[in-house]
Parts: sequence; C-alpha cells; structure tokens
Amino acid sequence: MRKACTVWQIIKHSYSSMSRERSIIDKLTNEFSPSHLEVINESYQHNVPKGSESHFKVVVVSNAFENKNLVSRHRLITKCLEYDLSNGLHALSIHTKTPAEWERQVEVPKSPPCLGGGVKK
Repeated sequence: MRKACTVWQIIKHSYSSMSRERSIIDKLTNEFSPSHLEVINESYQHNVPKGSESHFKVVVVSNAFENKNLVSRHRLITKCLEYDLSNGLHALSIHTKTPAEWERQVEVPKSPPCLGGGVKK
C-alpha cells in the first residue's frame, strides 16, 4: 500500500506546476482508493496571500482504515502527504472514516475560525 507515495517522491518534480490541491487529491486517491474524498482549501480563512494553498481539510473514506485507530489513520495520511507537509503545506485537518462509519455520520465538523496568528495589530 505504500508504493503510491514512494512513486510520488520519485516523480515529484514533474508536478511542480500542478496545484497543491490537485496533487493532494491524486496522492490520496492513489494511496487509499477512497469511496469518498474531499480536499478543501481553507487557506482563504487565514492570514495568507490570495491564492495560497497552505491550509487544507481532507475527508477520506476508505476501507484502508478498517481496524485502525484514529492515530494510525492520521499517520497514514501524513506519511502519504509527507512531501507537501515539508514543503509549504502549513496546516492539515484530517477526517478519516471507514465506509460504515461514513454511512452513520456523513457530516464533517466545521473548521474553527482563524485566530489571526501572525497578524500584526
């Protein structure tokens, strides 16, 4: 199951012109074959330049999370997106569910408002 991210590390230079959002979608799709995937750019809610891709929320529903606790699931996601997290992806809100869990609760909590970190008054 780790091969997709390893491939991404090898060919990451080919995606330098690809948007970070598209790159995240492709990586998560290749790694987890999700039945539901949302990649939401929440950068506009923060003190960053217009058009930034630094703050994301991901919702990944996959059988890959069966029999895995929350910490293990999050580690899988952060490992898959390791390159992005080391290269400008500043914040990542992760919501992982199995298909059965998703059927029971299809709503994802709203992200809290930015508290203005780094804003000079």
